[in-house]
Amino acid sequence: MKTLKKIKTKIAGLSAIIVGLFAVFSFNSCAPEVDEIKLGYVMWDCANASTHVVAALIEDELGKKVDVTSVDAGPMWTGMARGDFDAMNCAWLPATHEAYYEEYKDDVVNLGPNLDGARIGLVVPAYVDIESIEDLKDYVDEFDGKITGIDPGAGIMAATEDAIEKYELDEFDLVEGSDAAMTAALERAIDRDEWIVITGWTPHWKFASHDLKYLEDPKNVFGDAEHIATIVTPELEEQHPDVFTLLDNFYWTPEEIGVVMGYIEDGIDPFDAARKWISENPERVEEWLP
Repeated sequence: MKTLKKIKTKIAGLSAIIVGLFAVFSFNSCAPEVDEIKLGYVMWDCANASTHVVAALIEDELGKKVDVTSVDAGPMWTGMARGDFDAMNCAWLPATHEAYYEEYKDDVVNLGPNLDGARIGLVVPAYVDIESIEDLKDYVDEFDGKITGIDPGAGIMAATEDAIEKYELDEFDLVEGSDAAMTAALERAIDRDEWIVITGWTPHWKFASHDLKYLEDPKNVFGDAEHIATIVTPELEEQHPDVFTLLDNFYWTPEEIGVVMGYIEDGIDPFDAARKWISENPERVEEWLP
């Protein structure tokens, strides 16, 4: 009798296990897959604006969850190449991110420009009485021997180091920081009517807020006008064709992105700023949607 009782107990235990496993497998097979798109971007104002506009459209119009991550330029490109991100729309080409693109172009897909007319260079307030990078070495003290830069992995920083060498600006130090730190230093200098030279680029809200000018670059160290491109993983078109089509269609002007950057600079949350612009430009947005 005891043996029979033990057998019944074991059978009951096995039955419970089987029922439990069946419930788990049934739940997993019925549970919806998380449809998440991962976007990487560098924490520049232009990239912040464009990335959140795209993210808001993917969430609100395509119904997919979006994860947005800000990183430096190097990790952004590395992350794209190894699939940590599905897409990014802040590749400055052909010059600023040239080294990254050459290294990783076989691992990513370039969808082409999403904005034309971009440029980089050294920028000063309009009241600064010089016109060329060549003039900087004659005014080291006025600039306190500093060129105020951004994050060290940015292409514009490498170009500025090249400019320091080619224009023989040995008495200048290139100060690393961030976009926010650079613009804060610019605003302090302007408030005090002081001379300052920064690493600058267009599009950027600072050109709408302040009277600035690019220093002439006769040696063409910073290159000609550039474009900002959209880069995706090779798998995106097959896995998420609607997202791929949206990103492939996405294209706007420096004036349009400038509005979103202005909203963010005024203190509006980036997603709220993006949705505000989207609601104000339905016909433009309709051109991009699948």
